[in-house]
Amino acid sequence: MPAETRTPAEAATWLLDQLPQVIPLKACWPIRAVRHQIVHGGAEFSRPTVIDDHVRTAIGDLAGLAPLHNPAALECVDAAARALPDVPQVAVFDTALYAALPPRAFLYPVPYRWYADWGVRRYGFHGVSHGYGLRQASEMCHRDPGKLRVVTCHLGSGSSATAFRDGRPVQTTMGFTPMDGLMMGTRPGALDPGIILHLLKTRRLAVEQLDEVLEHQSGMLGVSGRSADYRTVEAAATDGHRWSKVILEMFADRVRSAIGGLAVTLGGIDALVFTGGVGEHSANLRAAVCEGLECLGVRIDPGRNQPCHPDADISVSTAAVRVLVVAAREEAEFARRWPGA
Repeated sequence: MPAETRTPAEAATWLLDQLPQVIPLKACWPIRAVRHQIVHGGAEFSRPTVIDDHVRTAIGDLAGLAPLHNPAALECVDAAARALPDVPQVAVFDTALYAALPPRAFLYPVPYRWYADWGVRRYGFHGVSHGYGLRQASEMCHRDPGKLRVVTCHLGSGSSATAFRDGRPVQTTMGFTPMDGLMMGTRPGALDPGIILHLLKTRRLAVEQLDEVLEHQSGMLGVSGRSADYRTVEAAATDGHRWSKVILEMFADRVRSAIGGLAVTLGGIDALVFTGGVGEHSANLRAAVCEGLECLGVRIDPGRNQPCHPDADISVSTAAVRVLVVAAREEAEFARRWPGA
């Protein structure tokens, strides 16, 4: 079966079948644990957790808040359980990093009972990637993470930015669901809720129609009409396609604006991190985002930016802010995050 047609469960089963062939037996057998990256852990899970029936049910209950992610993750959990029934499985939650956000950051300006009774709050996502970005920034700057003001930008088909102070997140762009914040491949990011109300009232769109459009037909794909893949849209823009050019400008503007807002929240920044598939590989995007951030002390060296291979510092040597390109190594964070650690 072609890889692109496999379901998450089929892909997980195939991978488990292949492990003995691609990794020497002494290196991986017996397998002691299987770790899974789970996007939404809600308010209940603030650290890596061994998956039992209760945890599996809770992950499924949160599928409505992360429909592109949690159901697929559960398919992988079940496939691993069938293949390795006696091996413990551990969930590492993308939301766990943000459990310590202060109320002024996680509350929405809606009736408080929405939070108290229904759990409506900012959960934040991409926490594993952002946490790794902070650690790498600390190492590359040779400074304690508790003494750095850092903004990390995870940019890819899903995108978000997070502000860190004293080694802890103080604000992030994603919210109650992974649909909020920065524009993405097929999701719009932050959107005036009045648009949704208007369409519900005047166009009589069904909730299911809106869900389909907002999850699968918006963002890069929605405006460009070409693709959700940044590389394809960038190539179309180079060929002169108008709306591909516009969407790239929109994306850079929104990332720059988010960085500016988070930097002000921190009272300035010491390091700016680009990670994720687009953040790592698009020199043009990094240049476009950083243009206009000179007021924060951000100055990148084109000679370092264009040929950059992560992990790298692309700042001008005299710049006040270090601009770092960090390869997303979420598996390195998984290895550090074990229950009780």
